Amino acid sequence: MFKKVLIAEDFQGDNKSIVDTLKEKSGIPFLYEELYCDKAYNRISVALQENDPFELLVTDLSFKESHLKQKLNSGEELIAAVRKIQPDIKIIVNSMEDNPSKVQALFNQLNIDGYVCKGRQSLNELVMAVQHANENKTYTSPQINLNTNSNVFQLEELDLIVLKSLADGFSKREIREQLMKQNIKPNSESAIDKRVSKLFVEFGVKNSTELVAKLIRKGII
Repeated sequence: MFKKVLIAEDFQGDNKSIVDTLKEKSGIPFLYEELYCDKAYNRISVALQENDPFELLVTDLSFKESHLKQKLNSGEELIAAVRKIQPDIKIIVNSMEDNPSKVQALFNQLNIDGYVCKGRQSLNELVMAVQHANENKTYTSPQINLNTNSNVFQLEELDLIVLKSLADGFSKREIREQLMKQNIKPNSESAIDKRVSKLFVEFGVKNSTELVAKLIRKGII
């Protein structure tokens, strides 16, 4: 089992509950807490420098603003920053977010090892997630179905580039020019039209504005 774990959660009461539960049920001897992403990152960085690294990070996604300016303001930013300095650390997200697309993106893009959706059974689920991570397995709360195609649609990299450009207000001609400059193919306007039309059908929308709005709500872009 893990020996050294860091909990990043901006509510002290939640921190204490997590620490007490993991100590009792998982037998982890060294559990540390931080209320801010910057402090969590700094603690992980210092532990690395001292050759006494953390083995597991448990973090929320949403953190309330501090009166002090923070460089890292969300769990996603914290995870991305930690991955750069310690790629092999295990990471479990413990959050209210229950959007399957958003959760799947965390697994795909940030390589998290577990996802626990806060609720009545979340402490028990967190214990299970920690056990899974210790065994190099992933864990997801049962209420989040990542296997339903209607909930999670796997976008190709080019789809994401086109969608983000549309969201930023670029026309298809301007998107084509961007793709050509980056030597990304296919980059013809007809290819872009086909991709956007495919997404219209997949997400049940009639125009680009509706498509972008729906994907933003789903947390895909």
